[in-house]
Amino acid sequence: MKKFSLILLFVAIILIIPIYAYGDVGPKPSVVVNFEGFEGEMYYVTLLSEKPTTGPYSAVGLFEGSRRYSEEDVDYEIWQKFVSFQDRDGYYFLQYFNECTETSQFVWGYYPPYKFKILVYFPELDCFLLSDIYERYAFDSYYKVDVREIKLVPSATIEGITAERNYNYTWEIISLFARIIATIGIEILIALALGYRQRTQIGIILKTNIATQTILNTVLNLVAYKMGGLAFVIIYFLAEIIVFIIEAVVYANKLTKYGTGRLGKKSYATFYALAANVLSFITGIYIAQLIPGIF
Repeated sequence: MKKFSLILLFVAIILIIPIYAYGDVGPKPSVVVNFEGFEGEMYYVTLLSEKPTTGPYSAVGLFEGSRRYSEEDVDYEIWQKFVSFQDRDGYYFLQYFNECTETSQFVWGYYPPYKFKILVYFPELDCFLLSDIYERYAFDSYYKVDVREIKLVPSATIEGITAERNYNYTWEIISLFARIIATIGIEILIALALGYRQRTQIGIILKTNIATQTILNTVLNLVAYKMGGLAFVIIYFLAEIIVFIIEAVVYANKLTKYGTGRLGKKSYATFYALAANVLSFITGIYIAQLIPGIF
């Protein structure tokens, strides 16, 4: 069986390719804060950290050379304002900040602090807004700050602004069902192409896939939510191997009862399980490139 041999060779190549893990390879956690109500205002945003350092970022004076800005830098005066800010709970300014006037969004995408306060500065009013304490709740933690009811006061510090978790759970649920349906569709088409066309055979394949794909994709959603893209890919590959073994066992024992000739052979049912899972895996990775966020 030439096709079977090629698929086995493909799987073998993947298994023997060494995977090197470097300390700074792969996606990193992020904190994204969206703002509503600051239209028309110039403002800068940072996160004050419970700890004095995270990744390459640290508080001023923590160690020699920790100072990230000098007088020649464009935003030196803004940096000075953040450095001089004194938080009553002792949270640290780690020298990372962005102007969010045009985007209405602040993104800390590389080693953001785990527990933090959101600090906003308005240079034209010399005014600060400070939030309550929040923390990362997912690999990519989204928050929304609505300040339409807050009145800015020159040279003041307004504390206690609130942020709401803004993770798109609806999209995650939609993408979960989309992945399950797409995978089952692909595996049914492969089954038809290989000769499994009886209603009973399709029923076995459909029920098996509903069970395995629901569990698989639920686990993948949780992994992506808590651990991010790199863990998603690794777990996806390992989980597909487990799914293949389960489906191969089921098909070898169930499908063969309703077929004759090659359709009655356990080796052919195993071949179908392998072909279906390899092709659905490849298709899934391809679709993920076309539609980021669906996988």
